Amino acid sequence: MTDEERSPERLSVLVVDDHDVVHWGFRLMLTQQPWVERCLSAHTGEEAISLARRYQPHVALVDLFIGEESGAEICEQLRAAEPAIRVLLISGAGEISPQAARAAGASGFAYKDWPARRIASAVRLVGLGKTMFDRHDQPGALGLSDRERAVLELMASGSTNPEIAGTLHLSKHTIKEHTSAVYRKLGVRNRIEAVQRAQRLGLLT
Repeated sequence: MTDEERSPERLSVLVVDDHDVVHWGFRLMLTQQPWVERCLSAHTGEEAISLARRYQPHVALVDLFIGEESGAEICEQLRAAEPAIRVLLISGAGEISPQAARAAGASGFAYKDWPARRIASAVRLVGLGKTMFDRHDQPGALGLSDRERAVLELMASGSTNPEIAGTLHLSKHTIKEHTSAVYRKLGVRNRIEAVQRAQRLGLLT
């Protein structure tokens, strides 16, 4: 018997995702766990905040990208609305660095393609106040390459993509690929969010 199964504490869990199939899968998995008291579902950041304030769940599973919304931003909003809530960011394809996830207030990151038992364990651990970054932890500051850092700095200076391409003597297509990589690694959707998050993380002076 595992420590999770021995614990008498029951957790209320909020799942924040914009896909019904994901909600169905997580609800099926979580309601089978003896330590889950309630499983709530939200499809938008606004709905998540409303449910968090009403039910005060112990832990929230937040998809990294919810429609046009950033899961990292929703994480920050949830933590601001209910400081006691613990957040586990989840993703099917995108990634966010452990540093950026922690800066947003998250306590862990999990991939949707993990086995159900492993995801459930991550939810349980985060709900009990632990952190869960596991294989996602990578050495170095966000895993940004020197070229991606240069692109980020030029973004922060207000340069457009064509201007960045000219400064770095690269094609506009290559700059677009670098900016996409920066967004993915920082867990953001656009350059404004990228610059703001990079400033919070101390990547920009």
